[in-house]
Amino acid sequence: MKKAWGLMATVLLLGGVIGCGAKETAAPASGGEPAKAASGGSAAAEENKGAAATSIESETLKKAIEQGYIKVGFANEKPYAYKDKDGKLTGEAVEIARNILTKLGVKEMRGELTEFGSLIGGLKAKRFDMITAGMYINPERAKEVVFADPEYSIGEGLAVKKGNPKKLHSYEDIKKDSSVKIAVMAGAAEEGYLKKNGVKEDQISIVPDQPSAIAALQSGRVDAITMTGPSLQAMLESAQDDNIERVMDFKQPVIDGKSVRGYGATAFRKEDQAFRDAFTEELNKMKKSGELLKIIQPFGFTEQELPGDMTAEELSKPAQ
Repeated sequence: MKKAWGLMATVLLLGGVIGCGAKETAAPASGGEPAKAASGGSAAAEENKGAAATSIESETLKKAIEQGYIKVGFANEKPYAYKDKDGKLTGEAVEIARNILTKLGVKEMRGELTEFGSLIGGLKAKRFDMITAGMYINPERAKEVVFADPEYSIGEGLAVKKGNPKKLHSYEDIKKDSSVKIAVMAGAAEEGYLKKNGVKEDQISIVPDQPSAIAALQSGRVDAITMTGPSLQAMLESAQDDNIERVMDFKQPVIDGKSVRGYGATAFRKEDQAFRDAFTEELNKMKKSGELLKIIQPFGFTEQELPGDMTAEELSKPAQ
C-alpha cells in the first residue's frame, strides 16, 4: 500500500513538473523549447491554439538560441547597414537587430551585406534567417514575407534660416507665399513633389548637389531647402551652422492622395511569424522606453524619423 501511494505521489509530482515546464517554455525568447500542447486540455493548451503551426514558426529562433548565432541579410546601404573604417558591420538596422536579438537570447549575429534585390530571395532560400536595412513595408512585399512593426520612417525634410522667418511648415506654405524660393537637388523627387503641391516653377531653384543647397540657404539665395529627412540632418550636422535649422514640425507632403513617408522594417519568412512577433514585442518596448531613438540617432535619425504607432499590419494592407 505504501508503495502504491509512493508511486501515485511520484506520478503527480512529475505531472506538476511537466505542466510548469510547458508554461515556462511558451516564450521563444527564453531560450527553451517552443510551447507544446499540454495533455489533459490545460489552460496553456487553450492559449496556444494551433500549437502545431506555432512550433514550426518558432523553429528558426529556437535553433538560433541553441546554436548561439543567427544569419542576417543586410542591404549594403548607408546609413542602414555598412562597414565602418575598421571593417565593423554597423548602421541603423544593424544595431537595432543586434540589440533585439541579444534580448531574445541569441548570442551572435552573423550579418552579411548583399544587394538590396537579393534580400527576399536569400531569405526564402534560407541563406538568411531574417533580412533588414532600408526595406519599406508595402503590400507587394508582404505577399512574400512577414514584417515586424516599423523601426523608422523616412519622409521629406525642410531647412530654413534660424527662427524660420517665413513661417514655413509645409510645401503648402511655400505655395501660398510666392516670394519664397526653395532649393532642390537636380533630379531629386522633391522637385516633382513641390510642383504637385502647387509650388510654381519660378520658386524652385535647382542645384547640382546637396552641399550646393546648403550653400544657397546660407547665402540667402533661397529661403528653404528640401531633401529626405536623414540626408538633410546629415548635411546640417556637417555644415555646423547655427544660422540655419531644420523645421521639426514639418508636415509631410501628400502626393496623389498618399503620404510620401515610407516605413522600414525587418522581414521574416512566412512560417516564422512567432519569431516576427517576438522581435516586434522587443522593438515596441524600445520605442516606449526611448531606447530606439538612442540607437538610431548616431546614424542621422531624429524624432522625425520615429515610426509612431504605425504597424506592419496597416502598411501591408492592399490599397482599396
